[in-house]
Amino acid sequence: MAIEKVQLDVHEAPLSPERRAFLAKISIALSTLAAAVVGIPVVGFLLGPLLQTTAETWRSVGKADSFQVGTTVKVTFIDPSPLKWAGVTAKTAAWLRRLGQDQFVAFAMNCTHLGCPVHWLQDAGLFMCPCHGGVYYADGAVAAGPPPHALFKYPVRIRNGDVEILTSAVPLG
Repeated sequence: MAIEKVQLDVHEAPLSPERRAFLAKISIALSTLAAAVVGIPVVGFLLGPLLQTTAETWRSVGKADSFQVGTTVKVTFIDPSPLKWAGVTAKTAAWLRRLGQDQFVAFAMNCTHLGCPVHWLQDAGLFMCPCHGGVYYADGAVAAGPPPHALFKYPVRIRNGDVEILTSAVPLG
């Protein structure tokens, strides 16, 4: 078996300046298109929450007669902007306290430090954040730890014997 040598013609003409400019423009155009295809969804993801408003909705959390004066209980309700596929995660909660016959106050479940869920300690009369040691007094004011602000309070009303909370996006600080 004999090996044949093949000689390649290496004397090709160099690219003309017009062709080089055309290829440079095509490369820039395709790079810009690729950046837009990747960048537009990223920008939409980052700016979407700033441009989208969440509707505030009154949610019933129970009959007024079912809450005792002076007690704090956890109540659950549907998030103000549930996603269609959210399922159980569309539910959120708040701490509701009955102050008097027709007076209620509702606190968000989220610590104002990093959004961890706070727990009500009945015996101590304090809200505690188990994650970073945040402590709140019964009125929601900061008692100790890293939280920068008091607990967020929801507006509460009584309508037709039901206690309703005006749900909204909870600011964390």
